[in-house]
Amino acid sequence: MAIARALILLLLLASAGCFVLFVFTSDPRYKRIGWAILKWTLLAAFGFFAVLIVDRMF
Repeated sequence: MAIARALILLLLLASAGCFVLFVFTSDPRYKRIGWAILKWTLLAAFGFFAVLIVDRMF
């Protein structure tokens, strides 16, 4: 469980790093990559925590 949380945190930091690179370089590639990382990280995080909540219920 700690590994999954650490991985989610690292991916969120990678997404933030891409957005910072976009601000400094104005290269749209970094924004596109940042949005993709953010989208899939949030989707995986919601799924992971939904499984934890369902596990606690039963």
